[in-house]
Amino acid sequence: MKILIVDDHPLVRKGISLTICFESDMKEIFEASNVNEALRIIKCERPDLAIVDLYLGQEDGLDIVKRSRIEKVDTKFLILTSSLKKDDFQRGMEIGIDGYILKEAFAEDIIYAIRVALRGKQFIDPEVIRYQATNIMENKTIGELTTREYDVLEELGKGLSNYEIAQNLYISENTVKKHVSNILSKLELTHRTQAALFVNNSGRI
Repeated sequence: MKILIVDDHPLVRKGISLTICFESDMKEIFEASNVNEALRIIKCERPDLAIVDLYLGQEDGLDIVKRSRIEKVDTKFLILTSSLKKDDFQRGMEIGIDGYILKEAFAEDIIYAIRVALRGKQFIDPEVIRYQATNIMENKTIGELTTREYDVLEELGKGLSNYEIAQNLYISENTVKKHVSNILSKLELTHRTQAALFVNNSGRI
């Protein structure tokens, strides 16, 4: 398995490399310090996954993802950053990153995030989701929701799947999906887990 680490700080690259090298199936590790160097390695080596710092000095790490997507590269992209900014997180989600994890995460969490992303699932650091949901909760109300969307939101707070919600509310699963989409849009959320945290952290429901 080929892994590329992109960070403008050599010590950070080495630290991540040491974390990964103990995994028996992650022995081929490449390093890059800037956008062009990373793109060259991606083009030549076709790594399975790239761990990319969001801020590479004066460069934007997401440019690596954008340009690789244009070239239709199969590489998965895991953003490793210290940023909890809403705009940074949303920019990453909009271009289809495969994961977003904080640099404060434990080594085993980074390994877990890598494996989740490589399995084709998106990994979002729980701390990022909690932070985003808390900020939204402080600035948003549920007044914009319809009665049925309110019901679906309440079920999301219980951690139920779309199928389970459909069964409980006697509606189709497709209708639940539409309601969930509307809820996320109205509350400016990007993930259903944020909606669940919104419910559980709010005294309004």
